[in-house]
This record gives sequence, C-alpha cells and structure tokens, in this order.
Amino acid sequence: MPEIQLNKLNTILNDLQGKRVVVLGDLMIDEYLWGKVRRLSPEAPVPIVALEKEALRFGGAANVALNLQTLGVKPVLLGLVGEDRMGDNFFNLLQQNHLSHDGIITASDRPTTVKTRIIGETQHLARVDREVNAYIDDYTADEIIKRFEKLIEGADAVIYEDYNKGVLNKKVIRETIRLAEDRKIITSVDPKFINFMEYQRVTLFKPNIKEAARALAAVIETDEDIQKAGFQLMEQLSSQHLLLTLGSRGIMLFNRSGKINHIPTKTRKVADVSGAGDTVISMMTAALCGGASFYEAAYLANFAAGIVCEEVGVVPINIETLKARIAKEGG
Repeated sequence: MPEIQLNKLNTILNDLQGKRVVVLGDLMIDEYLWGKVRRLSPEAPVPIVALEKEALRFGGAANVALNLQTLGVKPVLLGLVGEDRMGDNFFNLLQQNHLSHDGIITASDRPTTVKTRIIGETQHLARVDREVNAYIDDYTADEIIKRFEKLIEGADAVIYEDYNKGVLNKKVIRETIRLAEDRKIITSVDPKFINFMEYQRVTLFKPNIKEAARALAAVIETDEDIQKAGFQLMEQLSSQHLLLTLGSRGIMLFNRSGKINHIPTKTRKVADVSGAGDTVISMMTAALCGGASFYEAAYLANFAAGIVCEEVGVVPINIETLKARIAKEGG
C-alpha cells in the first residue's frame, strides 16, 4: 500500500476549504426519541418508553451536506420535502446549520421523509418510517433539472445520494450527469438498487459490497470475488473509478487502468456504523476537490469513516478532529 506523507494530507484538507459541492438526492429527517423502560405494556408484550429526550437531525442527502460543511466545504442541497410540519422543521434545521435553501423544493403530494428511532435506555427498540417512495412526475423532474443547471454554476463537484425514495428517477439522473459532464465537474454516486446501472460515466461510483452483489446477482465473498465484481461494475457503468466499501474489511479502490488499492480498516472500538457511508462519499469527494489523488482521497475517506464509527448515532466528521487524529495515528 503506498505511503502518504502527513504534510500532503494536511495540504489536501486545507485546499478543500471553501470548495462548492451540490448534493442531489433524497432528503430526510432522523427523529430520535429517548426514554427509560420500567415495565411492559399490559396491552401487548412491548416495553413502555417514558419519553425523556427527543431530537431532530439531518438524514439522507442532508447528512452528506452536513458532513461536507463540517469539513469546510460549501454544500448546496437539491431535493424535495413535503408541505408539512417536518418540512418546516427541515427548513429550521437548514437555518440552524447555516445551509442554503435555494435547492429545496416543497411538494404537496408527498410527506417529508422521516425515520423515527425509539430508544429505551441504550437499546434501539423500534423504527417508524414516514415516506412515499413513488418516483416524481415529469413536471417535478424538470424543476429539479432546472434548479440543478443553476446551482452547478461555479460548483466543483456533484454528489448523488440515492435512497430509492423517488427523487432520482432515470430522467433526473441522465440529464444532470450530462450537464455535469459538459462542465467537467466531478460526479460522485452513492447508489441504491433500483437505478443502480443508470449512473453512467461518472467520476466515482461508491456501492457497498451488498449492493454490488445484488446488482450483479452474484455471491461476493473472497478477495477474488471482490476484484472481479469491481471491474465488472466499472465496465458496465463506464465509471472512471469505483470505490467498494467492505464493512470491517475496509475499502477497495478500482481504476480503469486495472489497478486496485485495498485500504483496510484501522483497528477501532466501533460503537455505531450508522452514517459511515455518508462520511465516505463526503470525504472522498471533498478531498478530490482539494486536489487529492484518488488513492489519497480514499485513504482519507476510510480514516474519517473509522472515526465516526466510534460515535453513537449519525454524526458528521469534524475537520479539526480528523486533523488531530491523522497527526496522532500517522499517514
């Protein structure tokens, strides 16, 4: 595995400051309800949670934007929320986090996507999802494409955050990639299954191993399986690079010249893997905007993901924490 000098990593982290990245995809709110459990319900064999604390946080594409912001990048969100109470809360979160609302479209025919997690003491007891997964109509797709064309002026990159919630339909994907290609802007994709193969000719495609196995209808277990799957996906997608996340085994980076870099996960005390994928795509794209090579960007992404996995809940990576840990643990 190539060595990276610490001063080069710090140069990349400094040079990405102020870069502009459009984040296009499914916007969500993560709602957390914490409480104590003292007894079971007399109505059913389920715990009664005495609510003590609640919080609303960005989820989905919005969490990616928050990761970018805490790295020093200027993110611009583009997506849909509903004309409802949680939609209002989403705009409040934008204001609290000093994020632009220029790309936020409100829809009367679908609710804001909300994931409600109920936690008793430290145990995750249940999750309640409020969402509509139907794909947007042509009128809304055209509105998103128009907004995209305006928002990418002066942008350094675009991140596609696809959670199969309906915003990224085939028309939006194809037209926005074409517009980004015309302007030679970096395009990074965090895909889901339904439109997996629609993301043609992008700069970086980042599936996890389960998503890749499902898309290829293949069993991926050995290193040989992983390598075969990576190049097969690159061939079908015509992507410049592919980053395959392997969970506890780290990440594997493929390029079109046939080179593979496997970056193992650093040994850490893992508390929660939620949001690690958001951190990977955010850090990788931000680093590329800061002049990193793809290997350097992948190294930083793997390092950053390991740090957020030490925290409970979906939390963004902090630039100062990242710098401090890199200085301590080495390049």
